[in-house]
Amino acid sequence: MVSAVFHSPLDATPAMPVAAKTVAVARRAAMARQVDPEPRTPRDFSGLWLRVLPPLLGFALLILIWELVALKSTTGFPSPLATWQQALTVFSDPFYSKGPNDQGVGWNVLSSLQRVGLGFGLAAAVGIPAGFAIGRFEFLSRMFNPLISLLRPVSPLAWLPIGLLVFKGANPAAIWTIFICSIWPMIINTAVGVQRVPSDYMNVAKVLNLSEWKIFTKILFPAVLPYMLTGVRLAVGTAWLVIVAAEMLTGGVGIGFWVWDEWNNLNVANIIIAIFVIGIVGLVLEFALIKIATAFTFEEVKS
Repeated sequence: MVSAVFHSPLDATPAMPVAAKTVAVARRAAMARQVDPEPRTPRDFSGLWLRVLPPLLGFALLILIWELVALKSTTGFPSPLATWQQALTVFSDPFYSKGPNDQGVGWNVLSSLQRVGLGFGLAAAVGIPAGFAIGRFEFLSRMFNPLISLLRPVSPLAWLPIGLLVFKGANPAAIWTIFICSIWPMIINTAVGVQRVPSDYMNVAKVLNLSEWKIFTKILFPAVLPYMLTGVRLAVGTAWLVIVAAEMLTGGVGIGFWVWDEWNNLNVANIIIAIFVIGIVGLVLEFALIKIATAFTFEEVKS
């Protein structure tokens, strides 16, 4: 009877497998909840090759043609290797100065950029407000459009003698030439931007009886800014093209004068180096202005 009341410790052993089964089921449930990692897809390098390979092939073709021209030349046209060696010498000390007519390529580039900056700055100070006024008021548009159409196709170098006559100096004449060739793109693009502002905006301004200053700051300027920056980009590119030719004719310190001086010394390798320098500086200016224009250009969201 006593054995019926008290249980032996061996009676608890059948409960052990139940606990183990419970733990195993919990582990399987936890493992089932885990998401298997997706297989890693191989990277696609086709886009990279399309961006890198064509420019490399283009430069290789240029160097090949250059080498063939140098081999066939009887006038001592420098080869790519000879030009590279000369470039190492030129850029080893780009800021030397041995007098007003013998300075390094760095000083010549900086002098050209200074002239471009002054001429371009004056053109922006005059051309951008003029573009806003011409685009805003129809009377001014009808008044100045014939003059712009007449003067814009004139070659910038045709204005150089006028600058020499009026300013009595080579440096202000070069700045004047930059000014006159840079002003037209800014006037035209700014005026077109103003004229393309939606009429609904201007109607709202009339209803609210906004002042001209409010119309300019709140409506016209934000809407016209992409057009204005396009004109600025075109003007800078034109100015950098013109300054080289203007400096060839006026002399002094500048990349254009450096090209002409090296031609007088029959140093063709330095002329080729100057061509690459001009192209690289122009490319940098173009890239910087494109980035600025992109930052201020807003695309419309399509519904």
